[in-house]
Amino acid sequence: MTELEQHPLYAELPVGQNVIFSASNNDIVSVYTKVKIIAEVYISIHPITIDPSVLVGTFKTTPNNAGVGMFDLKPIIESYVSSDNLGSAQSTYKGVTAILNPYPIDLVDKYTRTVDVARYLVVNFRTEYLDPITNTIVQDGTTATSAQYTIFNGYLKHTDDLKVFNDNFGFDTTVFNLYDSTGRFLTNAPKTQYATENDYGTLSYDAQGFTTLDYMKITYTKNDASTVTENVDRNWNNGAYDTANGSIPTQFIYFGCFPANLRNWSSTMQGLIAAGTLASYTVQGFNVSDVAVTEEITINLLCPTKKGYEPIRLKWLNQWGYWDYYTFNMKSSKSVSTKGSTYNQLEGSWNDSKFRVNGFKGGKKSFRVNAVEKVSMNTDFVDEATSIWFEELINSPEVFILDGYQTDSTVGTIYSTLNKYQTPVRLTTSNYTRKTVANDKLMQYTFEVEKSKTLRTQAI
Repeated sequence: MTELEQHPLYAELPVGQNVIFSASNNDIVSVYTKVKIIAEVYISIHPITIDPSVLVGTFKTTPNNAGVGMFDLKPIIESYVSSDNLGSAQSTYKGVTAILNPYPIDLVDKYTRTVDVARYLVVNFRTEYLDPITNTIVQDGTTATSAQYTIFNGYLKHTDDLKVFNDNFGFDTTVFNLYDSTGRFLTNAPKTQYATENDYGTLSYDAQGFTTLDYMKITYTKNDASTVTENVDRNWNNGAYDTANGSIPTQFIYFGCFPANLRNWSSTMQGLIAAGTLASYTVQGFNVSDVAVTEEITINLLCPTKKGYEPIRLKWLNQWGYWDYYTFNMKSSKSVSTKGSTYNQLEGSWNDSKFRVNGFKGGKKSFRVNAVEKVSMNTDFVDEATSIWFEELINSPEVFILDGYQTDSTVGTIYSTLNKYQTPVRLTTSNYTRKTVANDKLMQYTFEVEKSKTLRTQAI
């Protein structure tokens, strides 16, 4: 009979790793020829039952010398997950739902659900062989079905610890489960972050643990050390739930927690910013029993530098498939390089009844000019944890410049978030040296990005 010999160790797994399954059928392999182990791969946003509607592919392999058919599904499943870039339907930006006004996910008022970053996976195995009597390929009729896995758009570093049990291996993603105050958000960023009053951004978390996150607690600390607290319930009106129970969109949630997100809706944050009395605040998830189920993240408010440097905020896709942010508030510079096509224009009027000399004609002319803008930016002094975290920026396939809070109107039916707020860029800094206090004392970094979109001017 067909038996599952090896499978990923944990129920959640990043697609950027070896996703190994192996199956065997000793009764068939030892007797028949032209044996193939068949893997039927099912992927869906809903809990999976074996159904043709969610079958994405059927793959076959010849058993190896140990009589086992082995599959690495990484090249297959990684094309079924991708980054989330827009807020989901029920979520809002300044009170207007994403259905009416599609907006970058970083601008979300409160919560937004995942759309593309994760999927469920089930693999069903069969065995086929050559029937010597009928001389046809047949299946033996037995199957082995894997457990249901949650795959997400992450990857593993070579330093990430793989655990092994009964020859099954994988990375322990239970560190993201929401059990207590050690539950991690889906980021490797330091627990203390910095942002200006105009900065947008999100924290993401995995809602598949045994404990449910029922609300986020935000505790504001004023300059005089007094505090103010407000809670943000995780519910449908705030953009968090989906009507399909157990579907992927209910399992991974983004929470807009940076100053500009809170300014979108919170009168408390608006008042503190207007008064200039906010020093920092913390963000932490709690369950219905008021027990903390996530780590606490501290966001310190960055004040404008006395030298008047323009802050530049980058966002990038992190190791786990979600977004990280950093505001560069020290010296930055912008440069524009152009590349165009030229031609030699005839002098004068050659297509009229008489020749006339025209001063604006003749000589070498630009047919088209394309401009590319580059931005160089510097960090403030950072610690070693931030130095390690920056390696993900260098390694990220998606990087954006994220604009800050604006007083754009959401009144009426015409909105303006489609081409505002985020600009795709390419990180042109290709070398990165991890600095340490022992070697470098004070640590600063310089990064350069190139805007991905070319500014095309008029054609002549």
